Amino acid sequence: MVNQVQQVEGCWQSTKGESSGASNSSGESSKEGSRCSTPVVDADRSDRLREKMRKRIASGDQWFSLEFFPPRTASGAVNLISSPTNSTSSISSSSSLSSSSSSSSSSIDSSDSEKKLKKRRKKEKKHHHQSQEKGEEEEKKRRKKATWQAERFDRMGSGGPLFIDVTWHPAGDPGSDKETSSMMIASTAVNYCGLESVLHLTCCNQTREKITGYLAKAKHLGLKNIMALRGDPVGDDWEEEEGGFSYAIDLVKHIRSEFDEYFDICVAGYPTGHPEAESYQQDLWHLKEKVDAGADFVITQLFFRAETFLKFLDDCRAIGITCPILPGIFPIQGYQSLRQLVKLSKLEVPEEITKVIEPIKDNDAAIRNYGIHQAVEMSRVLLDSGKVPGLHFYTLNREVATVEVLRQLGLWIEDPRRPLPWAVSANPKRKVEDVRPIFWASRPKSYIYRTQDWDEFPNGRWGNSSSPAFGELNDYYLFYLKSKSSKETLLQMWGEELKNEESVFEVFTCYIAAKPNRNGQKVMCLPWNDEPLAPETNFLKDELEKVNRCGVLTINSQPNINGKPSTDPVVGWGPPGGYVFQKAYLEFFTSSENVTALLKVLKKYEPRVNYHIVNVHGHNMTNSHELQPNAVTWGIFPGREIVQPTVVDPVSFMYWKDEAFALWIEQWAKLYEDESPSRMIIKYIHDNYFLVNLVDNDFPLENCLWQVIDDMFDLASPELLSDETGLQ
Repeated sequence: MVNQVQQVEGCWQSTKGESSGASNSSGESSKEGSRCSTPVVDADRSDRLREKMRKRIASGDQWFSLEFFPPRTASGAVNLISSPTNSTSSISSSSSLSSSSSSSSSSIDSSDSEKKLKKRRKKEKKHHHQSQEKGEEEEKKRRKKATWQAERFDRMGSGGPLFIDVTWHPAGDPGSDKETSSMMIASTAVNYCGLESVLHLTCCNQTREKITGYLAKAKHLGLKNIMALRGDPVGDDWEEEEGGFSYAIDLVKHIRSEFDEYFDICVAGYPTGHPEAESYQQDLWHLKEKVDAGADFVITQLFFRAETFLKFLDDCRAIGITCPILPGIFPIQGYQSLRQLVKLSKLEVPEEITKVIEPIKDNDAAIRNYGIHQAVEMSRVLLDSGKVPGLHFYTLNREVATVEVLRQLGLWIEDPRRPLPWAVSANPKRKVEDVRPIFWASRPKSYIYRTQDWDEFPNGRWGNSSSPAFGELNDYYLFYLKSKSSKETLLQMWGEELKNEESVFEVFTCYIAAKPNRNGQKVMCLPWNDEPLAPETNFLKDELEKVNRCGVLTINSQPNINGKPSTDPVVGWGPPGGYVFQKAYLEFFTSSENVTALLKVLKKYEPRVNYHIVNVHGHNMTNSHELQPNAVTWGIFPGREIVQPTVVDPVSFMYWKDEAFALWIEQWAKLYEDESPSRMIIKYIHDNYFLVNLVDNDFPLENCLWQVIDDMFDLASPELLSDETGLQ
């Protein structure tokens, strides 16, 4: 019996049910998934965390994991999980300056000369200008920092951690929907970054009902791992919560009682004993009780000597604790952070360490270098012992020192191989998902957001798509739907002032060519592509540059591939020993004049080329079946059915159309003032251009789509165009 999740009057509650999977949403909003039982290409995706650990231990494949904490402010949350927002500066407006000056002048004695008054006003204006510049500079720094840190989960995830964990801060409303909450940050890591995540949960000062609600909400969000902790008291002394729990073991028992085996549970271990325990030996027995109550693995408090942990590990094994026990590694990164952490954990820093860091306590770089060296040496001893399968790092939300330690240990491995051609989610509901429409190739987080309420996800085949029921995309302010770049940077890349449509063509061309624009700024993203171009785009770069310069504004493309090894560093995906295939695909915006010519040209390329052409009003033209998807990427692997992870689906294209056109306004036009020429140019394109996708079905032959575009350009001249297509 496992809890299903219901939301009653805004609160998450649990009810007993038979299903052990994640909770389902209303059937009315579900995608009719395929019933194909094709094995998941990346079988590890469907494993529980404890099963992943078991397999790693059995194979001798050592791992690492990372801990993050939720920032206490909204701007701090931006640093971890969000792109920078265009927050309003606190700088005074010109009207307030005028008011200030007027007030000041009224206090001046009537005998003051007009010259003195002007001098005073000039001084006040200069001071205001300097304050404004300082404020703007601080805002630039904040945005730059936020932009750099917005991708932290993605960057830290690229090295291959087995999981991350997110701490629980009672003072920060950790179970809420706020961007600073532990719950939301952990959910983001799972759903949008594809990272296996462990959510800390403390029972300090919380009722049984509130804890159950948090667990039910975590389950609904796709979180499946909990670190059960007592937590620190709010004051100096522990006070029991009426109707609550006093110890972590009570929380472990409650999770198992209410949620059965849905969650994998982690508990804390203390290599030198808990500071409040009567003795080291007694604390070991408390740990065994937590494991016997249902905990699956242990992460320890930090320590400074390898032998401290190895003794603790041996002592645990001696009393029958057999689950994985992971050492908590803290690379020393600064003098003050070390002092604060030691104070909180009530540990003593060994004399051999203090002798080194005291003379260099004011030199952050020197302390960090020493911290890296000390962590590497200690970790090597642990790993070489043969008793330690993995290391858990306390990052303090910083990455430089931890990544360097992992690199030196040989644990940081950026594997270019992809389980699928698109970024996967770690939500358990999506564990069998292996098919998506190609349209969201560069906006996977948006796709995940719009399909989060589906009951089932396509596996093996996309199936009939008569009712995909994509969610509405209105929350453009959410971090995963906005650009990582600041407004200032976007204007520098896309043009602070647009002259005409050709100015927009130039932006697209500079992005494709990876060249600076006329202001010397490299265009690193577009509203539809918030990252630099994928490596496989280099196969098409010359042709893409040419067509964008002429007004075919490409937002998605892929080359034709005929049987490349699945291990190919550019186009490969899936397990080794397979072969991958692709049909040439091209998606772009272009003018109605070009579309008129294109429709005439396409007649001579049928049935080789399939097309969909639509404008913002939904005027749709296609030569494809209205419900039949077209597989444009597939792979063949030993002992498995053919996997088709990417399709061109006609119904999904109409949902994508709404998003693709909206991005012109939401992320580009709104950079400019209302009714400004620049904004009106973008709005004209939004209102009048068409969105086109083309598929060349003869993938073994040379890509014919460039010839199609050339033929369109040849025909698209005023004297040859007619109104016979009825474009409006």
